[in-house]
Amino acid sequence: MIQLKVRYLEADLPPLEYVEGKSDWIDLRAARDVSFEAGEFQLIPLGIAVQLPEGYEAHVAPRSSTFKNFGLLQVNSVGVVDSSYCGDGDEWFVPMLATRPVTVHKGDRICQFRVMANQPPLEFIQVEQLEWENRGGFGSTGVK
Repeated sequence: MIQLKVRYLEADLPPLEYVEGKSDWIDLRAARDVSFEAGEFQLIPLGIAVQLPEGYEAHVAPRSSTFKNFGLLQVNSVGVVDSSYCGDGDEWFVPMLATRPVTVHKGDRICQFRVMANQPPLEFIQVEQLEWENRGGFGSTGVK
């Protein structure tokens, strides 16, 4: 089991929890009230700093209900937090754009994260032709 050292920057937020059998994503909550006007961008503070093990990164994404409940779009689609962002003051934030006026309240579950091993080193080899048949482009299925 991988252990994450978490510093809670807002004492009254519920601690992070892994819900066995439900999902391997962990919900993150707003650390403060944040009000948006339609079309406004803001960073929502998440109230945590995390020390990830070397060789791992965290992927932060909106929850499936975030747009329905708040009308918010995470502007970087998926945020990546690498293991070097691990100091006491390295608070996690989620960048959001509002499609309607809304207030996110402290404690609202606004996004989620999971921890992934870093991609292994890659070597790129230039070739004149790939081995598989041309599938016809986007959205097609291929046959070897």
